[in-house]
Amino acid sequence: MKKMTAWILAAAMAGMTLTGCGGGTETETTAAAVESTEAETAAAESEESQEETEAPVVETEAPGSEKTIAVTYVKSPLNVPSIVEKDRKIFEEAFAPMGYKVSYSDLTTGPEQTQALASGDIQFLYAVGATSVILSASNGADIKIISTYSRSPEAFKLFSADDSIQSPEDLRGRTVAGPKGTILHELLVAYLAGAGMTENDIDFLAMDIPSSQAALAGGSVDAALLAGPTAYNMEKDGFHIVTDGTGLTEATIVVAVSGAYASEHPEEIKTFLAAQQEVLDYIAANEEAAMETTAVETELTVDAVKEMYPMYDFDMTIRDSDIAAMEKTEDFMMENGMIENEVNIRDLIFTAE
Repeated sequence: MKKMTAWILAAAMAGMTLTGCGGGTETETTAAAVESTEAETAAAESEESQEETEAPVVETEAPGSEKTIAVTYVKSPLNVPSIVEKDRKIFEEAFAPMGYKVSYSDLTTGPEQTQALASGDIQFLYAVGATSVILSASNGADIKIISTYSRSPEAFKLFSADDSIQSPEDLRGRTVAGPKGTILHELLVAYLAGAGMTENDIDFLAMDIPSSQAALAGGSVDAALLAGPTAYNMEKDGFHIVTDGTGLTEATIVVAVSGAYASEHPEEIKTFLAAQQEVLDYIAANEEAAMETTAVETELTVDAVKEMYPMYDFDMTIRDSDIAAMEKTEDFMMENGMIENEVNIRDLIFTAE
């Protein structure tokens, strides 16, 4: 194109030379032709340059984009479905026909998860405590529950190295470590409330589970809130169980999305729920394999996993008892100053049509 344009320009210049001594009209016409040709040349070169610049550009797909489904991956306390799902790539296979890739987030604390959900960085919170969802909703976040993940009050425990701690009163003035705004935190506050005490009667240090375990083992705290493999190992190491969640919390864990995402992506919601059920069906049909996979991922023995597994109910149905338990939790959180605004639990439930 450049060569052809150059020849046209040369011809035009030659024409101008030949007719330059003639009438002014011919000269002006020729000049205009040259000017037009130069403009066409510049436009052609610009177009060619643009094509050369744009050719190598490749669109990338970041987590949270329309071609990626971001899901939380939380192994603790003993989230067998999450471990099996990732190992079997069940979500990946379910969303592939829709043109999606699946990425996993390592955010494990409730506040981090709900914040990432609100920002759109994550689409599905696959295992988030109901306590965190209620707290998020109370703060005005647009969050919906699409299914239940598990119920496991026995799996959440308060440990101490001092076996003389037998009651809430024995914790008065003591230092307790644990993850804030979680089911474990709810367990602690409920335990204290049984003796008319509040969090103000102890020294509560907000720490994640591994840090809480290390603090208790190192003797820098008097008690620690633990769950899952960490709790199992501490128990086997002889640490004293002050209490577990039985009678204090239902330890309801759910699957949550943003309300906007649920409304705008109903097919994705249906696909996710079908895949969640597929995970549970696989575990039911291949329990031994599921236990072995979980043991490898959690660095527990298969026997340890089998011992802990009966503590968990992974039925994904949102039962009336689940709603009642969450309503009880919401009342408890309100009464103890954990939330400021009331939350209607039934309004949090999203049903895919």
